[in-house]
Parts: sequence; C-alpha cells; structure tokens
Amino acid sequence: QVQLVESGGGSVQTGGSLRLQCTASGRTYCMSFFRQAPDQERKGVAIIYTAGGTTYIADSVKGRFTVSLDNTKKTLYLQMHSMESGDSGMYYCAAALTQPECGLQRPSRLPYWGQGTQVTVSS
Repeated sequence: QVQLVESGGGSVQTGGSLRLQCTASGRTYCMSFFRQAPDQERKGVAIIYTAGGTTYIADSVKGRFTVSLDNTKKTLYLQMHSMESGDSGMYYCAAALTQPECGLQRPSRLPYWGQGTQVTVSS
C-alpha cells in the first residue's frame, strides 16, 4: 500500500506559475499527475518512471509544464508555467508499483491516488 500526499495547489492569474508536489510513502514504479475539470473526465498531465527517470508530458501542457522527481524524498514535482484558464481543475497524484499499471491514457489502472489539490487560473 502506498499513500500519496499532494500539496501546492491554489489560485493564480493567467500567465502565472505554480508548483505541485506529491510525496509517496513507499517505493513506486511510476508517479504521475492527472487533472480533472468539472464535468470532464480525468486526463493525464505528466508521468515519471521512478527507476530510470523517463518522463512523458501531455501535449496540452508540453513546453509549459515540467515534471521532476526527488527519489530520496520520494517526491514528485509538477512545475507549471504560463498557466491558462484551461489548466484549472483538481490535480491528482497517482502511482503504481508495476509497469502495466502505469500510463497517462488509462487512469483506471493506477491503484494509488492522492486526495487531490485544486488549481484555479483566472484572468
């Protein structure tokens, strides 16, 4: 069992920046961030494979968001720049212990989820 604790959400103006972080209670195979706007499905934002450090960023945020991992702290960071209103939503951290469970396209396969943190971008 892995517990995930997120922090760093809040309100920001268009063009601003925020950094989210997610700390895991144990070792993971991958850690990721998803986001969900009201009445929309949960969508993958970024994922990192903890052993090798390979990352994938969703096309919708590529060039604006970066993801990094501090393995010693088991903490995932999502740095968000040039934020837009479409970035608003609840951001969730998710993790898995095996490769088949990992992926940005299939959130239902990831077994461990954080409580979520709200991000609001306003003009």
